[in-house]
Amino acid sequence: MNNAIIKENLDLEVGYEKTCDCKNNHLNCLTAKEWIKHQLGVWQFYYEKRDIRDKNIHPATFPLSLASKCIQLFTHEGELVVDPFVGSGTTMLSAQDLNRNSIGFDLKKEYVDFSNQRVANGNLLNNSNQIAFHDDARNINKYIKEESISLILTSPPYANLLNRKRTNKSRRNRKNEQYLKIEQYSQDPRDLGTLDINDFEVEIKSIFSDLLPLLKPKGHCVINVPDMWYDNQRITIHVSVINAMRAAGYELRNTIIWDRTNIVNGIGIFGWPSNYITMGTTFEYLLDFWRPEK
Repeated sequence: MNNAIIKENLDLEVGYEKTCDCKNNHLNCLTAKEWIKHQLGVWQFYYEKRDIRDKNIHPATFPLSLASKCIQLFTHEGELVVDPFVGSGTTMLSAQDLNRNSIGFDLKKEYVDFSNQRVANGNLLNNSNQIAFHDDARNINKYIKEESISLILTSPPYANLLNRKRTNKSRRNRKNEQYLKIEQYSQDPRDLGTLDINDFEVEIKSIFSDLLPLLKPKGHCVINVPDMWYDNQRITIHVSVINAMRAAGYELRNTIIWDRTNIVNGIGIFGWPSNYITMGTTFEYLLDFWRPEK
């Protein structure tokens, strides 16, 4: 098995080449009939029992079904999926389900331990491998060979926009545990969630510039981000990410809307009657980039 990990003193069999019989010019293992289901640019997902919904474990997770759809669309069986901000390990668990290898990284040891625990039992139906490392995303190029990643799938911290007490009416009225709570991942100065939006854009460019050589030519990178309201201003995180990724050498291929209206419990009448505000909880972006061919 080809080994994607090259860090000194690590001898881990995490493969990166496809093990299916698909033609080399195929993007994935989907049939034409299955491909059609992915054509629409607005996606909805439901959570399942294995999904992490407890904000005390992790404040911002996406469903396994979201990760699975991206992995099925942009990889073959046996290929390598990397999550630079692995969080609760959803990307790794979905990759395991689908017989893809996966590697994750996170600054927070609790997240790394939790992610490794989620995939610890393995999948007896395939030979894929998954592992999360307690390390900075800025160091990933010390672990992984060039042109070995088929898909980068992640949801990075949303600049410093979660690094504040939650005081909105819906949380106050429900008297839930998130009211007045800071839902930030950590206060580590390396954490993107401690940076203002301008510094966030600079760091996204830097991190993904280092990741670009590790990605196969025409390999995809899908980044999940919302926009947010802060001090009565719309902070366009998705624009910052697009600008950073283009500057890092990626090409934007698709903008997909994650329509969350089917999983939102309820929203208040924010801004009425004079300040119209679309609620960020009702949709997020899935920004699909790829590494252009040489």
